[in-house]
Amino acid sequence: MTTSEGTIRRATVGKGKKRGGKRLFVFLMLLAGLALLSILGALLTLFTVQQTEQVLIVRFGEVQQEIFEPGLRVKMPFIDNVVSYDKRTLDLDPPPFEVLLTDKKRIAVDAFARYRIVRPKVYYQRIRTESRLRDRFGKNINAALQRVIATVSLDTVLSSQREAIMNQIREEVRKSAESFGVEVIDVRIGRTDLPDDTSQAVFERMRTERGREARELRAQGNESARKIRAQADKEKEIILADATRKSDILRGKGEAARNRLLGRAFSRDPAFFEFNKSLEVYKKSIEGGETTIILSPDSEFFRYFNRSR
Repeated sequence: MTTSEGTIRRATVGKGKKRGGKRLFVFLMLLAGLALLSILGALLTLFTVQQTEQVLIVRFGEVQQEIFEPGLRVKMPFIDNVVSYDKRTLDLDPPPFEVLLTDKKRIAVDAFARYRIVRPKVYYQRIRTESRLRDRFGKNINAALQRVIATVSLDTVLSSQREAIMNQIREEVRKSAESFGVEVIDVRIGRTDLPDDTSQAVFERMRTERGREARELRAQGNESARKIRAQADKEKEIILADATRKSDILRGKGEAARNRLLGRAFSRDPAFFEFNKSLEVYKKSIEGGETTIILSPDSEFFRYFNRSR
């Protein structure tokens, strides 16, 4: 074999190897493209429904399917649109508003609601987004609150009848929520405050009313005290008069008995009468300790003292 023939053969073999490498590269690129297309197709056709979700398949604005169970689902790429809504209980807190009560008092009411989306198709057709629900449904809640609370007084709102009022509001809100595909679980009033511009006036009026009630109660207490005191004085006078009458009777009986005894004693012994009278004179003259008597020891006044010695 000549040198030229060997060179030609080596060049031919090299070209064959290069041609085989190109074929392998093209084949690998095709496989990679097919893999990418498969992944892209899976991403466009497959989607996952979570346990906390409920999903709608929407095609050209029309709901084609409602999916409530979790799992892997299929859709038409570039045609179907997946809209998901939460199945859990959600909160709605509309802005506070003012209500004029039957007793002409204005209060600021701050309410909140708990709801759940139970018919996602109706929800999509009527509301579609949560922001619109908060706007429209929040207005319905405030309107129901205003209709019910405006028929009661402030004392009723703050009393034990508050639960009955909330039940009535809940029923009204529940009826309006059904048209949105929403189930209302609960509606509550968080706070009921007086507006700042009227709270001071209400406070002053309440203080005036309480002062008037205190004065009335104090006047009633004084009147009752006067009646009780007058009755006690009357009973006291009756008791004292009765006691005086009884004491006078007893004293009269005692005096009569004493006089009878003294009379009998004096009639039997006149000297005893004189002795008794002298003792009374001694007693009256010595009582008090402020009387000074200057007499002779042999005076007739002390005759019974002298006799005793």
